Amino acid sequence: MTKIISVTNQKGGVGKTTTCFNLAAYLADGGKKVLVIDMDPQGNASTSLGIELDEDANTIYDALLGDIKLEESIYPSCVKNLDIIPSNEDLADAEVNLVYTENREKVLKEQLDKIKNRYDFVFIDCPPSLGLLTVNALTASDSIIVPIQCEFFALVGLSQLMNTVRLIKKNLNPNIEIEGVLLTMKDNRSNLVAQVSEEIKTYFKAKVYDTYIPRNIRLAESPSHGKPILLYDNKSKGAKAYQDLCAEFLKRQQQ
Repeated sequence: MTKIISVTNQKGGVGKTTTCFNLAAYLADGGKKVLVIDMDPQGNASTSLGIELDEDANTIYDALLGDIKLEESIYPSCVKNLDIIPSNEDLADAEVNLVYTENREKVLKEQLDKIKNRYDFVFIDCPPSLGLLTVNALTASDSIIVPIQCEFFALVGLSQLMNTVRLIKKNLNPNIEIEGVLLTMKDNRSNLVAQVSEEIKTYFKAKVYDTYIPRNIRLAESPSHGKPILLYDNKSKGAKAYQDLCAEFLKRQQQ
């Protein structure tokens, strides 16, 4: 049975996209059939998985507007078993163009329902905002993963995200749940990091993954080479962290 997961946090720079494509890559490397949907107009998940688009390439934007079927925008990534539906800057216009569309919050869900059974997991990389693109992603999802950077402002705006999830659950998708909360860019030498981590664990309790993602240069470098950390440097600390996250993620699925 397919599970659809949005990776979301309206605060930018928290490791959202990095988590989306690296977790997907390790799941695919372990034999799972995985699809990543890039719903961020920056298109970073697409380029990080080795996708280079020409002007005529199909993207999630074309599918959301109904110009093509969703399956026509699927490309193989640089990782075996991992496909991606890419995006580019055109997607920034989608929110305006979808305003007058009937059931505009469910456009992605209606298209995704037709192809999701091809995959074990579908990950949606959401933009760092709570607009119509994110609403579409949450409406289509079974659960969300929330990456949170271990810093002073980590919890700022988080209540807004949780309120959005509650509204989605009430009005559009009663089944959506929090899959997990992931601490990212963690530096254990800092007392502030320890305090913030404890606050997050108090707030989200068992939803917080035991695995955390450390600050790691190799992890930061890999997207510029069009590769997930799995292919760029599988021996790095960042790679080990995402390997561990993948194992913990799968263990939770069994539970």
